[in-house]
Amino acid sequence: MDGSFLFSVFVFLCAACLLVPISKLSGLGSVIGYLIGGILIGPSVLGLISDPITILHFAEFGVVMMLFLIGLELEPRKLWSMRGKLLGLGGSQVAITMLAIAGIALLIGLSTGEALAVGMALSLSSTAMALQILQNRRLMAEPEGQSGFSVLLFQDVIVIAMIAAMPILATLTPFDGVISDYGADEGAPFAPTGIWRAVAALAVFVGMFLGGRYLLAPLFRLIARANVRETFTAVSLLLVVGAALLMAWLGLSAALGAFIAGMVLADSEYRHQLERDIEPFKALLLGLFFISVGMSLDLAFIASQPALVAGLVVGLMGLKFVILMLIGKMSGLKRRARLFFSALLCQSGEFGFVIFTFATTEGAIRPETAAILTAVIALSMALTPLILLVFDKFVLPRLVTRSVTTGEAPFDQRHPVLILGYGRIGQIIGRLLEAQGIKTTLIDNNGDHIEFLKQFHHRVFYGDATDMELLRQAGAGSACIIVVAIADNVELVRQIKETFPDAKLIVRAKGRVQLFDLLAEEVHFAERETVRGALALGESVLTSMGYSEEESEMLAQKFLELDYQNIQETYHLRGDFGALAERAEKARALLRETLETELAQRREGKS
Repeated sequence: MDGSFLFSVFVFLCAACLLVPISKLSGLGSVIGYLIGGILIGPSVLGLISDPITILHFAEFGVVMMLFLIGLELEPRKLWSMRGKLLGLGGSQVAITMLAIAGIALLIGLSTGEALAVGMALSLSSTAMALQILQNRRLMAEPEGQSGFSVLLFQDVIVIAMIAAMPILATLTPFDGVISDYGADEGAPFAPTGIWRAVAALAVFVGMFLGGRYLLAPLFRLIARANVRETFTAVSLLLVVGAALLMAWLGLSAALGAFIAGMVLADSEYRHQLERDIEPFKALLLGLFFISVGMSLDLAFIASQPALVAGLVVGLMGLKFVILMLIGKMSGLKRRARLFFSALLCQSGEFGFVIFTFATTEGAIRPETAAILTAVIALSMALTPLILLVFDKFVLPRLVTRSVTTGEAPFDQRHPVLILGYGRIGQIIGRLLEAQGIKTTLIDNNGDHIEFLKQFHHRVFYGDATDMELLRQAGAGSACIIVVAIADNVELVRQIKETFPDAKLIVRAKGRVQLFDLLAEEVHFAERETVRGALALGESVLTSMGYSEEESEMLAQKFLELDYQNIQETYHLRGDFGALAERAEKARALLRETLETELAQRREGKS
């Protein structure tokens, strides 16, 4: 890296701060902004930093952190339930793509070992890019998101076997490579070998599981009570780095270790605090990773053989797209999800750089072949956001069903209330306001649902509530109240508060944890979606147990008041679960005492 470390950091931050907002505002997305920034500051253009490979290795830590956060959201039993997709989708994608690419490579004259090495490297997709896109679009829980994640996770695991196979493939290659002793022994002193590696791997996995279950909880509790926020952040980073180092010591994928560490902590009560602490580091390092990919593009080399490189990029992405479409159809994905799934994963990925490095070192592939295909990988990654942009602008409108195409685009009706999400909760709110003659503008993104509601004379506009420009067109700028009846809404609430600060926000919460987060955003009012229905059932139980209807109603209403008061008093403790547990014990005692007193006073007044 040229110059001082601080200068390099300054250049990276300048590129990110200048180009990413422009890219986002132009509708291209942040990833393209990072890639363009990398190209500009890299050796091919301005030459401000001329060693992108060193930075690429450092930036891969962003991928490690992302896998840790995904592991936090995926409990072990949920992963076990995905085993069919992991082996079916992931296994078939890698096997079919690898064999197809290797077959083509054999036909154009590559040796068997070289062809297989090329097939392995190019069969992989970009974990960093695909997962970032899935998270930005909130698609991780959707069929295309789960299918894409299954393929990516299988690839992250199988890459270990691919790297291990490079020395074997070198024996099938009829030229002398650049053999070196690069491997587990370098940078990993006392690394186990042979049968001891399997024993060590088992011990590490069992140790991570037991440690996460029985050692980390008391540690986190102690740190939470000490109320030292930076220590919690340091421990969070220590977990990620420690898990990655353990896997590297075993010769396994660092990202896999971070994923397992996150999965072990998925049931922890400190999971949400861990996510909040690591999220800024993940986003920053992933941006660094994408900048590094842009820097690795050798524009001079590409310009010297434009037809060859362009043909390889188009051929690779086209072949992978077709294979992914077939696999998606076999797995039962609907056409829209299948097309997005295929467009998302048709590029090659960052692990391709790693495999080509190993393959060249071991002599399994010629350096000139690796140079061409490295450019192909980088270009395919750079093109992915553009392909998805084309998909959104031109392909998706042609794929939507009749109900969506007939869905009316929103416009400003000057109504005082805007309701986002017209499902079971939004409908109840809308009907209540309609009965009072209050005009509302309704937005939902489910075309079939909108078409169904038309039969009952509900005018619901079609649109994505996360699109601030669409909300502006719908009248959010002049609305007095915006009701957010969408389930996953904390990030949406932040955007609305920033874009439309004058509107009061009435927000649906899935549960107490989300309610804490919404209160921290200082919304006008938020309530859990099930609490009042549960209280109505509780009233019925009390009545059936001999309480009068008036007493049951009074107790339920008083319970709701005290519970909401307790939430408002304790939401600032949401990261300190020890303090919350202690406060909950006192709140239960106070609730019982208050309700008993209220009931006794009511009965005395009647007697």
